[in-house]
Amino acid sequence: MHCSHRAVRAAALLAIGGALAPAHATDGYFSHGYGIKAKGMGGAATAMAQDAFAGANNPASAAFVGGRMDLGADLFMPDREMSRTGTGGMLDTSVRSGKREFLNPEFGYNQVLSSDMAAGVTVYGNGGMNTTYPGGQLNCGQGPANALCGSGDLGVDLIQLVVAPTVAYKLHPKHSIGVSPLLVYQAFKAYGLEGFSPMSVDAGKLTGSGYAYSSGIGLRLGYMGQLSDSVSVGASYSPKVNMGRFKEYAGLFANGGDFDIPENLSVGVAVKATSNLTLAADYQRIGYGDVPAIGNAATAGPLGGSPGGGFGWKNIDVFKLGAQWQAGPQLTLRAGYTRSDNPVTSANITPNILAPGVMKSHFTLGATHALAKDTELSWSFMYAPRVKVTGPSMLGGTESVSMRQTALGVQWATRF
Repeated sequence: MHCSHRAVRAAALLAIGGALAPAHATDGYFSHGYGIKAKGMGGAATAMAQDAFAGANNPASAAFVGGRMDLGADLFMPDREMSRTGTGGMLDTSVRSGKREFLNPEFGYNQVLSSDMAAGVTVYGNGGMNTTYPGGQLNCGQGPANALCGSGDLGVDLIQLVVAPTVAYKLHPKHSIGVSPLLVYQAFKAYGLEGFSPMSVDAGKLTGSGYAYSSGIGLRLGYMGQLSDSVSVGASYSPKVNMGRFKEYAGLFANGGDFDIPENLSVGVAVKATSNLTLAADYQRIGYGDVPAIGNAATAGPLGGSPGGGFGWKNIDVFKLGAQWQAGPQLTLRAGYTRSDNPVTSANITPNILAPGVMKSHFTLGATHALAKDTELSWSFMYAPRVKVTGPSMLGGTESVSMRQTALGVQWATRF
């Protein structure tokens, strides 16, 4: 099926524009998978070549995918809560974050250039540091206040948009390498944090400044090899992306508003167990603890300082398992499971009221339906059971944060 350049450009602009909406995630603030097919298999995709999301999963896979375009969206539905007890009633509270539905688009395009080379682009988002707690529950001595003794509503929002042009080259008919420059744009806002003004090096740049923006350029490298007719392996690595500072929040994030994207790597294997059944497994490492704004302990120093207080997130390991069964000529079924470390520690519970990235397990299902010879429709479903973390509050007493998640995604694709 021929796909016009005008249609490709229109789809790309739609995906890029839509990705500016808040994106939300499950392994910290990374997604458990990129592309609806991967999401249906628990995110296992490093050794798979089945869609145009090479720039997010493994750049080397572009050499084996063929010409195609994938356009999808995921409806992400997190449910987040916090509570505080043991303060003698003065600051005890329990509140649920508002806005629990987010639509997150994704886009991928891949073009075969020769028998050995392919190029394309992936557009995707990260996020998940989003909360919207209503205010007015407490009186911290200066009238109605929110759960952290600030004025009005309380919350943060982090949006990361990544545009990843990709080039892949076959070193051998069954082995490829790939590279994706990562063009990253991020936005952040915080509000209702006035209660932390005494802890900031610059209280005027701590909260309530609306959205701040920054950009940066990173890199993702990949390898994919078909070791036999039934076994494929893959590896993908992205070093830490040095982002520009959020100048409007220089009194919140460590090092004057610095907020980089952590180093991450993935290795995977896919095994064709039978003619109709493929099993896949990935291991991923995300270096949250090596980014001061995220990894510094809450008590590491004044907010915005160097060193400055952070969210206390630790580096995490993620294990992903997936199965894909070709049920018939027009139907492919998928299932998966992801197990992730929890980056949030009980010793740093108070700042993570704003960013309760506590999820551990994700159960997924998915399918692809062939609509015609060169078009298909895929869907995925994810459920993550509630996880709760409890620790000593910086305001006294004991605090808890918890979250559970569901997500439903749909993706249309055409091959050419």
